Amino acid sequence: MSTETRRSGLPAQAKAPVWTTELRREDDALDVLAEEWDDLAARCRTATFFQAADWQRSWWRHYGRPGSLVVLLVRRDGRLVGAGAFVRRGGPLGGLTGLGGGLVDYTDVLLDDEFADRSAAEFAAALPLTRPWHWLELREVHPEAAVHRVYGHWRGSRRRYRDSLCQYLPAVPMDRLLKRVPGKTAQRSRVKLRKIAEAGVKVRTTPVAEVPQALDGLLRLHQLQWQARGVTPEHRTERFARHLTESTTGLVATGRAAVHQFHLDGQLVAVNLLLLCPSFGGLYMYGAHPVLRERLDIAGLLFGAALDETVGAGVPVLGLLRGQEPYKQRWRPDQLANQRLLLGPVGAAPAAAVRAVMVRARQAAVHQLSTRFPRLKEALLARRRS
Repeated sequence: MSTETRRSGLPAQAKAPVWTTELRREDDALDVLAEEWDDLAARCRTATFFQAADWQRSWWRHYGRPGSLVVLLVRRDGRLVGAGAFVRRGGPLGGLTGLGGGLVDYTDVLLDDEFADRSAAEFAAALPLTRPWHWLELREVHPEAAVHRVYGHWRGSRRRYRDSLCQYLPAVPMDRLLKRVPGKTAQRSRVKLRKIAEAGVKVRTTPVAEVPQALDGLLRLHQLQWQARGVTPEHRTERFARHLTESTTGLVATGRAAVHQFHLDGQLVAVNLLLLCPSFGGLYMYGAHPVLRERLDIAGLLFGAALDETVGAGVPVLGLLRGQEPYKQRWRPDQLANQRLLLGPVGAAPAAAVRAVMVRARQAAVHQLSTRFPRLKEALLARRRS
């Protein structure tokens, strides 16, 4: 086991609690810390399903590079009040990044709400960014994420950029939600919803023991529905299937996810994966048979089940996560951009500066492709999928 522990270097007070920080680098650190990790997540109002121990442990097991895990812990009188898991980057510039890669819509650390500011200060002071080429890059940071407190306490170089756009809707019954949209759109949606009700589609929430089988159906239908347009390559891999099954099974068992199965005329025609946390639910992934599109409004079918589940769980917001697909826009969702954070060491930070230039260049290229050369962008995406 490889650990490094330090007592707080912040000013001490008489009879003040003892603050300590610890760096864990062993590959099984997340497994060892799982119970403490989820206990802290329950005390952190900004924690999402992607910060749950089940998700992070599964991602590391299937995507992590042995020897590259860095887990930073903050304790107050021995109790865990701050935690974050990172991966050491390879290459000449090195540095740290969050777990999840392109599979997560939100990256964050965990801070106990009661001691959030002090925990963030201790966390920032213990971040292992000491050499000139060290830096930490966090993608897809929600504007209210706990890590912004750490960013505020960081004394080295800091940069903040816009990242992916996420969309949100109030989790209210469908009749109230339709009041958000224009009259004609709302009327068309009501007609489509009536057709769904009349078609006799049976919706079933999957018990935890059947989650692996349901997700196998989800991935099969997901590939089928996208076969003409090009499915995301990673979604075809065995490691993604293992990660999705392992993480989702754990989340369903603890009430942080729901898998809906849709049957029509006795056949499985769609599967939907909804992730849940106290502040919002998230439509993560679905699979639907192409034949279903000819008969019913797939978006309305899947969205209705997710909305009912979110409302029933007492969660106030339904997140549509990243992406601006047309089926999301019909509901007139509120939009909020995630952020990308870069933290470098105190003083000169050449690696962070180089990274900042790379980020700006990539953002400019994406903007140009999206606004001035949309056909070129489509061609590049098609070539990538082939």
